[in-house]
Order: sequence, then C-alpha cells, then structure tokens
Amino acid sequence: MNFATYTFDGQQFYGAVAEDGLIPLSPEFPEWRTMRDVVEADGFGALATRALDIRARHDLDAIRWDIPVPNPEKIICVGVNFPDRNAEYKDGQEAPPNMSLFPRFPRSFVGHGTPLTRPPETPQLDYEGEIAVIIGKGGRRIPQEDALSHIAALTLCNEGTLRDWVRHAKFNVTQGKNWDGSGAMGPWLVPFERDEQITDVALQTRVNGELRQDDRTGRMVFPVARQIAYISTFTTLVPGDIIVSGTPTGAGARFDPPRFLVPGDQIDVFAEGIGTLSNGVVDE
Repeated sequence: MNFATYTFDGQQFYGAVAEDGLIPLSPEFPEWRTMRDVVEADGFGALATRALDIRARHDLDAIRWDIPVPNPEKIICVGVNFPDRNAEYKDGQEAPPNMSLFPRFPRSFVGHGTPLTRPPETPQLDYEGEIAVIIGKGGRRIPQEDALSHIAALTLCNEGTLRDWVRHAKFNVTQGKNWDGSGAMGPWLVPFERDEQITDVALQTRVNGELRQDDRTGRMVFPVARQIAYISTFTTLVPGDIIVSGTPTGAGARFDPPRFLVPGDQIDVFAEGIGTLSNGVVDE
C-alpha cells in the first residue's frame, strides 16, 4: 500500500492511495500531524491496517497532490552519479572519489500533476529524473553495510534545474536548483521493505512521450547505501530527511542544441516498483 500527502477542499491530508481515490488517514491519527511524523513513528503499518476499514473518500480528480513529506528537515541531492553523466562534462577528468552534494528547499518542489514553473529570468528550465530516498531511522556515521535499513520509503523526483543559474558562481549550484516550484516530487511514498527496491531498478524520463533518460540504479557511481553512509558522516540524518539520489544522462542541456523545457511540455519520470511522476510546464 502506498501513501500520499494531498490537499482536498483547501485542507491538507495524508492517506492511502486506492484505485478509486484517496483514503484520508490523518484524521484517524491526530498524534501524527504530517507524513514526517508518520515516518518518525514507523507508522506505515498502522496506516495500512486502518485503511482496510475506510473507503476512499476523496476522488483523484478533486485533490491536489503535494510533495509526500511536506516538511523535511533537509533535502540533500547527489550530483553526477551515473557514469555517462561524468563524461557529459567533457572536462577530461575522471569521476571524483567522493560525491557532489547540494541542498534543495521544500518550496522548490511541487507535487504530481502540478506544472513546473519557468521563471521570467531565464528560459533554461531543465529536467532530471531521479529516485528520492526518505530516511526513516536517523543516525550519525551510519555504516554502509547497515545503511539501507535506515530507509523508510521511496518516491520520485524531477529535480528541475535552471541551467545558467547553476553557473553563476564558481563552486556552487544552489541558486540554480532552488527556484520556487521548479521541480517536483511524488506522487506517493512506497514503503521500503527490501534492498532490491533500490539496488538495481530501472529509471526513465520521457518528455512529451520521447525517452530522454534511461538507466538503472545498479550503475550508480555512488550507490544509495554509500550516499547514506557518506552524508551521515558530516550531518545527523533524521526521520523524514530526503536524499535525491542522482539522475542519468540525457537531460536537455546535453543536447546540441540544448532542449530546454517550454510551457506545454509533459515530463514523466518512471521508476520500476515506484510508479510515474508527471508534470507539465507553465511560465511564472
């Protein structure tokens, strides 16, 4: 059973995803205010049990999907994490021994079905399909061999990027990665129950039906277990934290000429065992 955060009639809920709609569960668990509280309490089992006794009350066409964990303490993204991505930079350098990281803010993401926003300051809005990992059990200096046991759930991410703004400074990309509503996350959380859900699964991105990105997590330069171990070395991971694990080659900036997103485009990010995250594009 998958779980989502969504808004119905102006009120935000979390609940279970059913074929005929959403089963609102947040009213049943007032002690867990948001999905972050559910994650911290290891509450997916309780949600699933309660959902068996409640019918879907909110139609899919009447809700707005929100990002699954609306209030994480931190979102940390891993850059250049597939072999062909390093080659795309054409700088003659080998892949570095340690991963590139940058933060994103929750406000920079919208949910499934809400269009990405292209700002007036630049037309260079690009897509990056990724899998996002939700931390369930926190910790510091987590051993790599134990790292996957710290995952609560998985979701999808379109890590939208304003390409020229990531080049505004010498050593960081933060300002090109955090425009309001420039990326998306969702549609739902898939509870993490076995390592095979992340170790080698297909990850694809399509733009207007055209396959642009296509790879497998088994080819990551820095696997998710290594990501969790490395990141937790310098910062304490807490329940609800999100690690956006890296995108394959094929983003729009890598075409000649570049193929940036324009209003009316449709982007679909798919991962095996998780589902599909779909968003359009509009101008601000």
